[in-house]
Amino acid sequence: MRTGVTFVATSLALWLAVSAWAAEPGVKGALGRDLTPAGGEVAGNKDGSIPRWEGELAPLPGWTHDRPRGEFWRYKDEKPLFSIDAANVDSYADRLVPAQISQIKNTPGYRMDIYPSHRNCTLPDFVQQNTKAGAGKAKIAADGWSLDDAVLPSVPFPSPQSGIEAMWNFQTRYQGVGEEWPVGRTVITAGSGRSGDIKYRWSELNYYPWAARGAHSPKDFGGLMTGIVYPIEEPAALAGQALLARYYFGKAPEPFYYFTGQRRVRRLPSYAYDAPIIGTENQEPTDEMQMFFGNPDRFDWTLTGKKEIYAPYNGFRMADFNAVDGDVLGPRFINPEYRRYELHRLWVLEGTVKAGMRHTAPKKVLYLDEDSWNIVIGEDYDGQGKLWRLNESPVMPAWELHACVSAPLTNLNDLVSGRYVADLLVIGTGKDLIFYSDPSDDHRLKDDYYSGENLRAIMER
Repeated sequence: MRTGVTFVATSLALWLAVSAWAAEPGVKGALGRDLTPAGGEVAGNKDGSIPRWEGELAPLPGWTHDRPRGEFWRYKDEKPLFSIDAANVDSYADRLVPAQISQIKNTPGYRMDIYPSHRNCTLPDFVQQNTKAGAGKAKIAADGWSLDDAVLPSVPFPSPQSGIEAMWNFQTRYQGVGEEWPVGRTVITAGSGRSGDIKYRWSELNYYPWAARGAHSPKDFGGLMTGIVYPIEEPAALAGQALLARYYFGKAPEPFYYFTGQRRVRRLPSYAYDAPIIGTENQEPTDEMQMFFGNPDRFDWTLTGKKEIYAPYNGFRMADFNAVDGDVLGPRFINPEYRRYELHRLWVLEGTVKAGMRHTAPKKVLYLDEDSWNIVIGEDYDGQGKLWRLNESPVMPAWELHACVSAPLTNLNDLVSGRYVADLLVIGTGKDLIFYSDPSDDHRLKDDYYSGENLRAIMER
C-alpha cells in the first residue's frame, strides 16, 4: 500500500522466537538467531559502541506522510558524543575510511559529529520469508556478473561468499515497488573561490517490478530490474527535457531522452556507466546515482570482510523537506549539523575495472551497511591510483515500508577540486518522498509505462 499504512512494530524477541532459519552452507550463524533479517550480526561489538540489533522502531505518535520524519524519531533530541575534525582525526583513523580522513584534513572547518548508534533496520514479513525460502539457492549467471536466479523480493545472499553476491544484495535491497520524488533537487557547488552553483529541480519515479508482494524471479517482467522516468523543470536550458531508462538484471540498459526543441525521443546507447549525467559538468556519473547504479559488469568485485566505521546513519535531518538551502548547503560541504554519523559494521567491497574495460574511476571501494545492504560510503580512485571522491548516503528507516532506505541524499565530494554534489534532495521542496509497496497504488507502476514510446506521451500531456 501507499504511505499511511498502520505501523506494526517487530520486536527482537518475536523475531528470535519465530524465525530460526538455517544459514547458507559454510556460514557461521543462522538467520533469526545469530543474524538479522538482512544477514547482519545480531550481537553488538565487544566494547558496546555498536549495540545489539534492536529490531524495528515505531515513530512517535502523530506521524503522517506530510510531516517531517525527523520530528517523530524517538532519538531526535540526542546530542553528539564527540566530533572528529582536523585536530583529532588521527586518533580515530582506525574507524574512518581513507577518503573521510582526506576530506577532514584538507577541508577547513569540516567535521563529523558522532552520535550513539542505533540498529533498527528490518524488512517486511514477505521479504523475510522470501529470504528464508531462497537462502543458499540464489545464483550468479555463467557470465560472472548477472543475477541468474533468486526469490525476490529478498536478500538473495544473506551471507555473501563473493563480491558480486554482495553487489546484488545492494541492487535488490528492498525500497518498495516504487519510490517517488514529487519534487527533487540537485545542487552542484562551484568550488573554492568560484561563484555560481548549479541548481536543478526535477521529479523522479523509480519502479521495481520484482519488489511486489509474492515470489518473483530475475527473469520475470522481461528481466526488468528498474524503470526510471526523470523530467527536468530547472534550469531553464533543460526545462521540459526528460530521461526514461530501463535497467535489467542481465543485459545492457535502455536509456531514452526527450528533447524539447526537436519534440523527439532519442535512444542514448552510451548513457551509462561513467557517462556524466547531462548538465552536471562531469561532476556526477550515471553509475553513481544512489551510490552505484546500473550493471556491475565492468568491474571485478572483491569482498574483503567487515570493518567498524563511522558511517552516515539515521539521516533524518537530510529528509527535512522544510529546511532551506542556506542552512544546509555550505560552499565546501554540507552543514555538519545536518550530517549524523554512527559507528556501524560495514561490508567492504572493492571494485577494480576489468582488463580491456575503461572507467574514469578504475577503482572503487564501497561500504555496505550490514543491516540493510545500503551503500553508505564510497571511494573513487583515479587512473593514477589516487583518491578522487568521497561519496556518502545516509541510511534512514522508511516506516511505511518497514525497511531502511538511503533515498534523501547522495553526496559526492571531489577531493581534488573541492566541489561537491548534493543529489536526490528534498531539502527546500516542501514535499516528502513517496514510497509504494503495492503496484496497484499508482497507474505508473506498470512495465509498459517505462518505454521509449510512452516517454513523448508523458512529456506532451
